[in-house]
Amino acid sequence: MDAKEILKAHIAKTVILTDDQFDYFFSHFKSQSFHKGQVIISKGDHVEHEYFVVSGCLKSFFINDEQKMFILQFAMSTWWTTDFNALYNQTKATINLDCITDAQVLSLSNADREKVCKELHSVEHFFRWRTNKGFLATQKRLLSVMNNNVKERYEELLKQYPELYNIVPKNLIAAYLGVSRETLSRLYHP
Repeated sequence: MDAKEILKAHIAKTVILTDDQFDYFFSHFKSQSFHKGQVIISKGDHVEHEYFVVSGCLKSFFINDEQKMFILQFAMSTWWTTDFNALYNQTKATINLDCITDAQVLSLSNADREKVCKELHSVEHFFRWRTNKGFLATQKRLLSVMNNNVKERYEELLKQYPELYNIVPKNLIAAYLGVSRETLSRLYHP
């Protein structure tokens, strides 16, 4: 499937758009390709777009004052990502976004998303649904961090997203779980 078909199938799981409505919506996206390791957003950037991942894998992350990386999200095919705080509040980026693998994305500007949401109720409904699902996923992850040990969180992550094991290096999975690579290794090679 091409990018347009992938986005259409993704949206059709939530709302129904006529072909004309979808074509109009799709006309607001820009197709972009990035290489493994390429930076899309750096801390301090002005953020104007969100990204729908067509193929590949991205990571959004924060580096604290001690230079420790905390991964907020892995974004694979059909996932949306950006620095949402910077995008919605028109502030400077506080997180970084880069490519774990080569990636193809569709970018949508904040202004275009707002414009289309005002014009098409179904698109507004889609974005509200997507935001709600994202909030629930974040809440589930936070509860897991508060309640489960590292091994349980690792197993939960790989059960929910088994493809991560083949795409994402273990040091990045460790950063997502908030532990060192060595700690993660000790769990499975005592």
